[in-house]
Amino acid sequence: MRFVALICAAMASLFALPASAQIVPPPPGRATPPATTDKENLWLLDLSTGGRVTIWLRPDVAPNAVERIKTLTRSKFYDGLIFHRVIEGFMAQGGDPKGDGTGGSDLPDLKQEFNYLPHVRGAVSSARAQSEDSANSQFFIMLVPRLQLDDKYTVFGRVIDGMAYVDAIPRGEPPAQPARIVRAWIAADNPPPYAAAPAAPAPTLDAPATLPAGPGN
Repeated sequence: MRFVALICAAMASLFALPASAQIVPPPPGRATPPATTDKENLWLLDLSTGGRVTIWLRPDVAPNAVERIKTLTRSKFYDGLIFHRVIEGFMAQGGDPKGDGTGGSDLPDLKQEFNYLPHVRGAVSSARAQSEDSANSQFFIMLVPRLQLDDKYTVFGRVIDGMAYVDAIPRGEPPAQPARIVRAWIAADNPPPYAAAPAAPAPTLDAPATLPAGPGN
């Protein structure tokens, strides 16, 4: 099943850090702090968990992955999508329009762009199927460091603000009540301030209350 096993090969060694796994230092001159004034490379996710997450995108190391994020964000692809796979002590995965880990956009899959950025807490990386060149729209945010994923998945950004809202995403595969992306923005497009998702309308006497459809329904 496409994407449903984000890191099938890596799961066996998930909690055993091999001696060879280490953070590869960045090339000279590239260890720069987040340029928060570079709004073209700030990805904003307004989450149903209560706030806005700011992600510093890195086109210097993953230009194709970053361009895909911008294209899909500006087409409103991510608006309303859930985090369908959230594992405690690991990561939160979203970006699937089907909500079950098997979907993607209509755009072609991306070639891998493995780089020196490590899978530390807050790192944002491209989810993929078994092929290294199968990333499309899905992504995951690391809840804790897992350096075993380095050189296997493309890190294209890192959370620089709002990590508490990522930590609040309900766990599960899928969660019983999944969190969702209310809206996604590129900061250069001058988005409005964060606004919580609108409350569901109150039931009336003329019609019974109904439950929202779950993932896959």
